[in-house]
Amino acid sequence: MIIARWYCNARFGKKQELIDRIKQWWGTIGKEVGQTDYAVYTGSIGAEESLVTVDVRVASLAELDEQWNKLADREDHKAFGRDIEPLLVSGSTRWEILRAAN
Repeated sequence: MIIARWYCNARFGKKQELIDRIKQWWGTIGKEVGQTDYAVYTGSIGAEESLVTVDVRVASLAELDEQWNKLADREDHKAFGRDIEPLLVSGSTRWEILRAAN
């Protein structure tokens, strides 16, 4: 199993709005590209309060690559990025890919 973890930091006072938009994206666009096994987390103890992460679980890197390729030409995905930009701390987004150690 692979976990693709997306990190970002919300601007002050914008965390809940960002979380709502992220959940909406994964409930619509994410679902359409096959990202149905996901969880949204936010910073609590020992993490920045502004931190928002999303863990997407997939069977393989090939499956993740297929999902990401589907996003490349989607105008609604590009619009989502533009829409959430004012909610994010600039430069705070990144992906990490983790492999389950069984």
